[in-house]
Amino acid sequence: MIGRIKRGGGLLIILVLIALMTMIDPVMAADSQLVSRVNTTQKMMALTFDDGADGDSIPQVLQILKDHNVKSTFFVTGKAAEDHPTLIEDIFEAGHEIGNHSYSHPDFTKITASQIATELQKCDSLVVNITGKSTKPYFRPPFGYYNNDVLAAVGSAGYSKTIHWTVDTIDWRGDSVADITKRVMDKAGNGAIVLMHVGAGAVNTPSALPGIITNLKSQGYKLVTITELLAGSTGTTYVVKSGDTLSSIAQKYGVTIQAIATANNISNVNYIYVGQTLIIPTGSVSPTPDPAPVTTINYTVKSGDTLWAIAQKYNVTVQSITSLNNITNANYIYVGQVLKIPSSSSTPAPQPAPVPTPTTDTKYTVKAGDTLSAIAQKYGVTIQSIATANKISNVNYIYVGQVLVIPGTSTQPVPAPTTELKYTVKAGDTLWAISQKYGVTVQAIAVANKITNTNYIYVGQVLIIPQ
Repeated sequence: MIGRIKRGGGLLIILVLIALMTMIDPVMAADSQLVSRVNTTQKMMALTFDDGADGDSIPQVLQILKDHNVKSTFFVTGKAAEDHPTLIEDIFEAGHEIGNHSYSHPDFTKITASQIATELQKCDSLVVNITGKSTKPYFRPPFGYYNNDVLAAVGSAGYSKTIHWTVDTIDWRGDSVADITKRVMDKAGNGAIVLMHVGAGAVNTPSALPGIITNLKSQGYKLVTITELLAGSTGTTYVVKSGDTLSSIAQKYGVTIQAIATANNISNVNYIYVGQTLIIPTGSVSPTPDPAPVTTINYTVKSGDTLWAIAQKYNVTVQSITSLNNITNANYIYVGQVLKIPSSSSTPAPQPAPVPTPTTDTKYTVKAGDTLSAIAQKYGVTIQSIATANKISNVNYIYVGQVLVIPGTSTQPVPAPTTELKYTVKAGDTLWAISQKYGVTVQAIAVANKITNTNYIYVGQVLIIPQ
């Protein structure tokens, strides 16, 4: 009897331990960090090659890299490993790195976390069987598509770095040697990551590669693997918190919005997400102290208002209003919204007498080069009013041939300014700063210079300043 009790007690203890173990929360892996450029003061760049399926030009590319004494990182799919395992082995034996590019190259933003894990595991197993080495910790998303869920799932699978790119050569389209080379050289810079392909579609990549390597080396760049590039990082990083905007982060570190956007390959400066790790370009590795609290006044948005107009009215910058009110999209405010206006100028600047607005609508057909900003300026209305009238959810997207309703306008566009002067862009300039300097709006400068992305200007660019 006693023996039975002891045996029964032992079983009970085991069952209790199992139950307790199932109640313990698992340790969550960190999200994979997106890397599109490495912040470094060293003249280093990484040439990377994607092998999606056929790997037609791998032998040529390997020979060129050998001839020029360059080591690179290749991102291969499981399908490629199945199709040409000997070539995958050749890559590894030549001393190059191999990263994971999924098994079958699906859009990871459209599959589940479980499917992502399977895709990564199948590819990794095939590469390990060929080379004896895992593809971890480097992953490159098929098509370059990713989101928060993808980064979380990839991180959970053991891939701490999701490698994007600084330069997309678009060589898979069969573009010319000159075009491929120009794309690389135009964006060459410390810590840049170049994307190329070794498939049948990239017919001119082997011809362009020698010249690219020679040109980069002649400019003093050392061409390295992703591991070597990451090891040379000297910059600082910042993890985005709730309420952050690129404007506030740029102000905090004393750099420009464009500099952060370029360093992180951000195409839409109005979109960053909580938990995103940003590279802060070299030049200010310590954040500037937070400014002392300032007094503000309140302004209630009225029909027809834009942030640009309000900023002009109170002689402040758009950034100061967006930062103070936690606005992430400077193109979207709404009637009745109460905005805090920095008190540096509590009295509105004198405004010209308002022009009566006709109540009839007109229609406008979008032409090549048009933006909503330019069209709004042309007809003397706001971006928001056009977006609302046409049910446009993304004010950055319109297309040629689209017929837009222009609300509350006459059939004639507002006449363009008749006088102008010119300004040459200097280091650190932004369109906002230039517009403030000359007392005009950002849109006015953008329209006068046919600028479609108001966050991108470059040093030496000559701008027309409308008067």
